[in-house]
Amino acid sequence: MNYLNGDKKMLEEEYAQLLTQYENAKSMGLNLNMARGKPGNEQLEISVHMLDIVNSSSTCKSVDGTDCRNYGLLEGLPSCRHLFAQILDVDPEMVMVGGNSSLNMMFDTISTMMTAPIVPGMKPWYEVKERKFLCPVPGYDRHFGITEYFGFQMICVPMTENGPDMDVVEKLVENDDTIKGIWCVPKYSNPQGITYSDETVRRFANLKPKAKDFRIMWDNAYAVHDVTDTPDTLLSIMDECKKAGSENLPILFCSTSKITFPGSGVAAMAASEDNMKVFKNKYKYQTIGFDKINMLRHMIYFKNLDGVLEHMQKHKAILKPKFDVVLDKLANQLEETGIVSYTKPNGGYFVSVDVLEGTADKVVKLCKEAGVVLTDAGATYPYGKDPKNSNIRIAPSFPPVDELAQAMDVFCVCAKLAALQKLLNL
Repeated sequence: MNYLNGDKKMLEEEYAQLLTQYENAKSMGLNLNMARGKPGNEQLEISVHMLDIVNSSSTCKSVDGTDCRNYGLLEGLPSCRHLFAQILDVDPEMVMVGGNSSLNMMFDTISTMMTAPIVPGMKPWYEVKERKFLCPVPGYDRHFGITEYFGFQMICVPMTENGPDMDVVEKLVENDDTIKGIWCVPKYSNPQGITYSDETVRRFANLKPKAKDFRIMWDNAYAVHDVTDTPDTLLSIMDECKKAGSENLPILFCSTSKITFPGSGVAAMAASEDNMKVFKNKYKYQTIGFDKINMLRHMIYFKNLDGVLEHMQKHKAILKPKFDVVLDKLANQLEETGIVSYTKPNGGYFVSVDVLEGTADKVVKLCKEAGVVLTDAGATYPYGKDPKNSNIRIAPSFPPVDELAQAMDVFCVCAKLAALQKLLNL
């Protein structure tokens, strides 16, 4: 039944049936979590042998002879830098390997530019009154949290099927020197799973910002995270910037958090020589070097990019059935109602659902009361405020398939209940 075209009596009958289903779900005592993109236990197990690789002093030396137990190599192991250069599609000299968290490196990057000019002669950002940052929406809540923490006014930029609306980005960036950057998840964006088109990447590379210290925060978190047999491809932002003479624009990030262990992965960033000089000047006081033994165990385990890609096939085998469950439930239980739209990503970790406008918070509340935890409504927008109150991020990775199916059944009932409550003015 299409709820938007149904007569009142039919909608009331449907609502009564749904209430019964909902009360039955509540009586089951469910405790299911789809709130964040955490790898499930089965995914964690496929990397567990990595923990046994470095087990004596004889295995603590990298291929270049570095003893990984000692101080040194601020930029990280050369072999690890080379691997991340391949993942990020940049030159190895541009790469710095950090700790276990790319989010931490992003926070440090913004922190650095707050206190040290990224362009000689300009003010550090903390001296810029009413400083602003562009935020494609819906987007990643932790990105928004970083810029909110540092006092930026966040400006929403709508996402299109090709990435951020570049007409909006160009107009804003080229006319306002208080706009200092933009957050980007260019491949399998969080939460929609959109990969930026070649044209979008080229337009980013050819931006002419009014602020000479404007930077693109290019968080390529899902660079190798395909879940279908028709994966997306992403043009190299750095190659396009080289062509445009704008190598200082992007700062790139990635990690193995969703490749090996989220709590013990390896993170990396990449930037031009001019940019990296500023960041290293901070890091040389902040640390004598990150965990090289962890870098080493990753390199022994994977050896090269081919090893990473082979490993990702194991993740795909685990994740694809989960994405299929989510998409099948949405198609079979909600599509005909006319009250939702949703994405069908080829990779990443999320499915983005837009429920009937004005009901997202109600859907999340109803789900929670029935034992299904979702990301808070509004989380995919700056300040937690979705102007349409419609977007909900579904994270399929953590629950086992059977529990995920239960959770999606509850979600679909709640989405319909909330919609009917609004349509019937209940």
